[in-house]
Amino acid sequence: MSGIIGKKVGMTSIFDEAGKNIPCTVIEAGPCVVTHVKSVDTDGYAAVQLAYGEKKEKNTSGPLKGHFEKAGTTPKRKLVEFKGFEDEKSLGDIITVELFEAGDFVDVVGTSKGKGFQGVVKRHGFAGVGMQTHGQHNRLRAPGSLGASSWPSRVFKGMRMAGHTGNARVKVQNLQVVKVYPEQNLIVVKGSIPGAKGSFVIVDK
Repeated sequence: MSGIIGKKVGMTSIFDEAGKNIPCTVIEAGPCVVTHVKSVDTDGYAAVQLAYGEKKEKNTSGPLKGHFEKAGTTPKRKLVEFKGFEDEKSLGDIITVELFEAGDFVDVVGTSKGKGFQGVVKRHGFAGVGMQTHGQHNRLRAPGSLGASSWPSRVFKGMRMAGHTGNARVKVQNLQVVKVYPEQNLIVVKGSIPGAKGSFVIVDK
């Protein structure tokens, strides 16, 4: 599976040939540098490590500096491994957005927006009590009853409750590539992808 590392630019909309307005996400994909090529003989599995995003040398550790120098490139911010690349790669190769064509279907992996500790209405979509009866007062967004009866006298694991929301790895599959702009290193995919503007994403072909 081929892929590339990118950055979410934002959302826009494009009109197709039939005049339908399609919501799209713009991704700045690459250019990425091959910084490590793993093989079954030496590492136990075959993979290609790509690096993306410039990073200051003073903020890079010594081992990583040597790792990037070996590949003949400057320090990078994001490193990702891809297994089963379509064609063979070697150290220092550049992967660009030309890997994709309009009409391709891709999977996009990103980190969803972190929302901190949230209640059940925001986290799980509970409707809340609203203006109901049963003596409710100032509990419009409360979760309500949690446990069962005298048996098992406990709350089951997995019960939808308040807690940490977002900031998790999310994959959206089968997004169609609408347009590719090689000059600007941009790829436009149909639909939305997880993450805030400027966050790193992984695009798998």
